[in-house]
Amino acid sequence: MKSFIETLNINNVKIFRKTVDTLQVNMGKLCNQACVHCHVEAGPKRTEIMNISVVQQILNLLRKKNNIKVVDITGGAPELNDNFKYFIKELRLLKLKIIDRCNLTVLHEKGQENTALFLAKNKVAITASLPCYTEQNVEKQRGRGVFIKSIESIKKLNKLGYGKGDKSLQLNLVYNPLGAYLPPDQASLEKEYKKFLKENFQIYFDNLLTLTNMPIKRFRHTLKRKGELESYKNLLFSNFNPEAAKNVMCKNLLSISWDGKIYDCDFNQMLEIPVANIYKNIFEINSFEEVSREIITKDHCFGCTAGAGSSCGGSLL
Repeated sequence: MKSFIETLNINNVKIFRKTVDTLQVNMGKLCNQACVHCHVEAGPKRTEIMNISVVQQILNLLRKKNNIKVVDITGGAPELNDNFKYFIKELRLLKLKIIDRCNLTVLHEKGQENTALFLAKNKVAITASLPCYTEQNVEKQRGRGVFIKSIESIKKLNKLGYGKGDKSLQLNLVYNPLGAYLPPDQASLEKEYKKFLKENFQIYFDNLLTLTNMPIKRFRHTLKRKGELESYKNLLFSNFNPEAAKNVMCKNLLSISWDGKIYDCDFNQMLEIPVANIYKNIFEINSFEEVSREIITKDHCFGCTAGAGSSCGGSLL
């Protein structure tokens, strides 16, 4: 199997950062779930949580001249960070689009009773995990009781106006495979999701995003334990798509970790592969425009470029 860089060269594909219009912020690895596919290895016992000084520095940089239009907040479960609501209120003042990557069940946690209403009042787009529309498959990946709680959370969000075509209250669901295979066609699967969820639960959402599981961290451990790691890596390699590679998310995105370090993407962050800059932390820069246009790629990048491609916004093609 050739390396990712060799494969790019053979296909005459160049990957470098253009205009940074999306800032993805990981507010910490604390989560109320511990899913088997999680590349963050998030869970209830994680102590890595973004503090207020990092939040303030991100806001300071965003207040300066830049091209960022979207702040994509992730975790863990970012809602569990005590600074989550403050961060969103400040971002609203900057008139930025805000995305909350929500696992849905967190809305059932103690102290989160008013979080859904808060998100709606602040026009925060929600990208929510629901890896299948059947209870058995969801609980196989995410744990017992997760499916019913997720359905109840979507119903609550629907009552607040989410998922019904209002662009200011977007609710997008995320599918990722249960095992070592590529996701199906995004548009076709979205139709299946919408039909099933409407007929069985009377719930609605705007778009379905299909993501490829990345063979790193917790999912890598699972594959290795099952003896499927090499075959999955070969699957990704054999399905490399140069057209998908031209559209990878890192070309217009920066990823900020809970401790303020700068990365090319969320996956590089979890592998602790920093940006090419001499400055690798938000406290060392005066502007996001100072970050190098060079993007560090490794063999895990086959996960974003296989088949129709995969990004935080779903399929790339």
